[in-house]
Amino acid sequence: TADEVIAFRELFDVPPNEEKNVARLFNLAQEDVAGFDVYAKKLADLFPYDRKTLLDILDGLFHIAKADGVVHQSEISYLSEVAKVFGLDDREFSKALARHVRKGGDPYEVLGIGAQASDAELKAHYRREVQETHPDRLIARGVPEEFVRIANDRLAALNEAWAQICAERGI
Repeated sequence: TADEVIAFRELFDVPPNEEKNVARLFNLAQEDVAGFDVYAKKLADLFPYDRKTLLDILDGLFHIAKADGVVHQSEISYLSEVAKVFGLDDREFSKALARHVRKGGDPYEVLGIGAQASDAELKAHYRREVQETHPDRLIARGVPEEFVRIANDRLAALNEAWAQICAERGI
C-alpha cells in the first residue's frame, strides 16, 4: 500500500542514485512474493551470527506491514516464514509479533517471559530487555539509524507491557 511505501521510506534512506534500483527490486518483489525466501536467505547469510540484527530487520518488516493500520494474517504468515529463514525461533517471532500487534495482547509475551515469573524475576527480566533494546545500545552496535527508530517503538512496547503488568499485579 502507499502507507507501506511511506513506512519503508521512513526506515531506509536510499541515496538518490540508487532509487531506481530499489524501485526495480520493490516492483519485482510485488509481482511475485514466492521468491522472498531467496532474499531472506541472503540477509541471513550476511548476518550469520548476529540474531539481534536479524531481529531488527524483522522489526523493520513489521513496521512496514502495520503502516496501513493493521497487520493482516497473510503478512503474519509471510513474516513468520522470513523469521524461520533467518533462523529465529518461535519464541523470538512471537515476541516480535506481540510488540507490533499489541492492542489487547499478552504483556508477558511482549516481554518474552511467562506469567508465572515472580515479581523480582519480572523486574530483572524487564530491565535486561530495556537495556538490550535501548537505542543507545543499538547505536553502539553500529546499527543503521533507520533501525534505531524501530528501537524506540520496541522500547515503547516493553514499557507499555511493563506498565500493564505492574497495574495488574500492583507492583
